[in-house]
Amino acid sequence: MNFYYFVAQRLGQGQKSFSSIVSRIAIVSIALGLATVLVAFGILLGFQHNVQQKLFSFSGHLRVIKRSLSNAYEAPPLSIHTDLYQRRAQMASVQDLYAFAQKAGILKTDTEVWGVILKGLGKDYPVERFKDNILIGKFPISQKKGYSSEILISKKVADRLQRQVGDSLLMFFVQDPPRFRKLRISGIYQTGMEEFDENIILGDINLIRRLNEWPDSLVGGYEIWAKDFTALEEKVIPEVLDFMNYDMGLESITDRHIDIFDWLNLLNKNVAIFLGLILVVASFNIVSILLIMIMERVRMIGLLKALGASNRQVRRIFIYKGLLLVLRGMGWGNAVGLGFCALQYYFRLVPLNPENYYMSAVPIEWDWGIIMVVNLLTLGLIALVLLLPTLIISQILPVKAIRFD
Repeated sequence: MNFYYFVAQRLGQGQKSFSSIVSRIAIVSIALGLATVLVAFGILLGFQHNVQQKLFSFSGHLRVIKRSLSNAYEAPPLSIHTDLYQRRAQMASVQDLYAFAQKAGILKTDTEVWGVILKGLGKDYPVERFKDNILIGKFPISQKKGYSSEILISKKVADRLQRQVGDSLLMFFVQDPPRFRKLRISGIYQTGMEEFDENIILGDINLIRRLNEWPDSLVGGYEIWAKDFTALEEKVIPEVLDFMNYDMGLESITDRHIDIFDWLNLLNKNVAIFLGLILVVASFNIVSILLIMIMERVRMIGLLKALGASNRQVRRIFIYKGLLLVLRGMGWGNAVGLGFCALQYYFRLVPLNPENYYMSAVPIEWDWGIIMVVNLLTLGLIALVLLLPTLIISQILPVKAIRFD
């Protein structure tokens, strides 16, 4: 066994000294600090993931519509006989590309009216993307012939109109001449995001085609899911642009909802600042305990030097001791932090108000890469800080140290 490690293990064992008490405090502070950071990252990543998935489920990562000077909800139609739509399988960075159409209207009951946007989707829409938002019922099924009268509405609209799954609604569409359809509620969804819950209902794209008197070859636009959202600007958009026609416009989800993504990025900065503060406190604690331990063992240091130990060798003993304290604190910190994350992930112990937080419980996202980086950063920074208090050992003279009381 390494001699210095052997001595470091036994420093303070069986002794009730001030340094032993402070050592426990240092271990607890490191454990609580690391646990707090791990929980904060788990919640932050979970929150970002959930909010992003809710956004993506409504409009994908990219949207392609026909260029127009109008900002209306109903864009001029696009044909499905384009290179972008027909050759979508050839784009390596694209996972899904599907057609959609939108039409404004008013839902009416005997006592209430509510203005909404009907978003029509076809059989090429990946329904599994939206399933997590559905509270009850099912997603409307697009018909091969004719159109489906089923719609999916939000819980907020259902409560306002006092309707449930299976009930019918009249929807009056804004066009000339005005038209209306009797629609049946197939399901109810909830995202907690007012922009969608108050305004969007989902239905069959063929219904919008029939209302607009479009042939089956026309749609309102395309929406695209990338295989890697983080590569949207560098890889996905340039590839999609290569397949687009001159009259098409491309818009990313980050541009359409720039306020939400700026907010999520601001949360990243807050957690980084929080991590820095935790590391400063942990470093201060470990420096303090090592200084106390060195002052308590001045005579031992003098004796070791008198026996021929160099300053570097004595410093190694206290560095090992500091690392042992740090590792114990990190072990407890990982156990507490990851344990809490696991309990919240599986049992949803801490609820949230979905109207304020977009979700019904505190979310947890597992990212083992970030967990490893946080642990290595904590260990690396505190290990460097350990060198500072041990520099005082070189100032201790053996003769004076042995006489020290």
